[in-house]
Amino acid sequence: MSYNKAETDDVELEPLVSKTESEEAELHYVTGLRLFLVVASVSINTFLLLLDHSVLSTAIPHITSQFHSLPDVGWYSGAYHLAAAAFQPLSGKFYTHLKVKHVFLAHLSLFQLGSLVCAMAMSSKMLIAGRALAGLGAAGLMNGGLNIITNSSPLEKRPLYTGIMIGIGRMGLVSGPLIGGALTEHATWRWCFCMNLPIGAVTAAMLTLIHIPEPNPKAPYSFSLVRDLVLHKLDLPGFALFAPACVMLLLALQLGGGGSHDWNSATVIGLFIGAGVTAAIFIAWEAKSGEKAMIPGSLFKNRIMLTSIGQAIGLGVCTFVGSLWLPTYFQSVKGAGPAESGVSVLPQILSQLFVGVGSGAAVSKMGYYLPWAAFSGAMVAIGNGLLSTLNQYTSPAKWICYLIVLGVGRGAGTQMAFVAAQAALPTRLIPVSLAFLIFIQNLTAAIFLVVANTIFTQSLIKKLGQYSPSVPTQAALDAGSSADAVKKLVAPDKPWEMEGVLNAYGESLKNIWLMLVAFACLSFISAFGMGWIDVRKKKGGEDSEKQRYGDE
Repeated sequence: MSYNKAETDDVELEPLVSKTESEEAELHYVTGLRLFLVVASVSINTFLLLLDHSVLSTAIPHITSQFHSLPDVGWYSGAYHLAAAAFQPLSGKFYTHLKVKHVFLAHLSLFQLGSLVCAMAMSSKMLIAGRALAGLGAAGLMNGGLNIITNSSPLEKRPLYTGIMIGIGRMGLVSGPLIGGALTEHATWRWCFCMNLPIGAVTAAMLTLIHIPEPNPKAPYSFSLVRDLVLHKLDLPGFALFAPACVMLLLALQLGGGGSHDWNSATVIGLFIGAGVTAAIFIAWEAKSGEKAMIPGSLFKNRIMLTSIGQAIGLGVCTFVGSLWLPTYFQSVKGAGPAESGVSVLPQILSQLFVGVGSGAAVSKMGYYLPWAAFSGAMVAIGNGLLSTLNQYTSPAKWICYLIVLGVGRGAGTQMAFVAAQAALPTRLIPVSLAFLIFIQNLTAAIFLVVANTIFTQSLIKKLGQYSPSVPTQAALDAGSSADAVKKLVAPDKPWEMEGVLNAYGESLKNIWLMLVAFACLSFISAFGMGWIDVRKKKGGEDSEKQRYGDE
């Protein structure tokens, strides 16, 4: 099944559409050393991208001390995430209509420029501006890497390369606190940003020298192309509605969850109402725009895409929320320092990496991704259930096994939603579908990071009153969750109360793990609707088409 230029804007997507052998055969894919360099480049950039999500967590105390900017703490991550989320879907339209490599390098340049501004920041406001600029670049890096892999390799090889890219990238997310702490302690916090510059420059040079195929011919750069993009292709009115809605929602979560405003304050309520009204107008506009919309409605008429969204949300929330709170257990309950807590999560990091690559290779060999997506949801549910049993007495042998189970589950399914979208959708819709999957994953993760923080805070207040009533709850909330801060909560003449404090922290974390069990179950259930599509090439295009439609 092929698509001509006229069809791109006018034809509504069937409930299940996928590429045939003829589409795949038209491309001359990247091979050999060039393919290795392409996969290495996008994997390293994904590592830097996800590292930027978490690397500042251990550096923030030093930054606030230097700039005397404690009230700005929330904006160091908030500016980055707001910019990235607001521009994520629009980046998918750029990848649809412009050459993939050029768009990727443009986003990488913005990310690098933002990192440079942060590294040279002379004030808190300059640092926040740099983080926002880096967020604009980050909006198109991960989906750009996935698009480059899509254009560079045949469908049956993409699960392997996608697994490598996302597996290495997720290592950046979970190792960020360890790397940030080491750089801050032994050098300066500015190296959290400086290290992006030489690494990003090398990967950009590698990609610049390699030709990336384009499955759909792209128009040459000209004034008429720019005019066509602005007036017809990019859906800028939709973006003008989407960006404020996204910013208002995340800003409300930032202000309410950060404690600077009460949840029932006029500011937070007004932002939520504004986000809801603007989002409703945006949805109406997108429905009216049809296939020209920034987020085409045809994506949501495809069952495989819908269930892939569910799988991505479930696994994404488990990964992002779990990666943030797991070090809290080792520091607050087990008494580990930042570096030691980073080392403690290595069993999960390594198992996730190896299984992520292995599951991708297995899908490329066996052809089917659904079993891996279902296995992933089950293992992550079991892993988070095991984490809910952790306390101050849990032996290393037990928690290492628990982390391996969790890492195996995350690794097995981390790329399967993206593989399903590439297998089930026509080439012209892949960029916007990948951008939307990444956006919805990040948005739900941002929402439930706030929910998890609220669950932990409310539970800690209750449990401290139950296990250690003499410890002031406000002092515990103000102290944070480092090992030293928790120890200082107990008076020197009442050492027996430490057990109660540790029980309170452990029980509060338990509620977060149980919430993640529910999201893992969502991922598990969604997996069964992702379709039995064989991603391996078939000799006959008709057989391949029948097989893919046969799932409907």
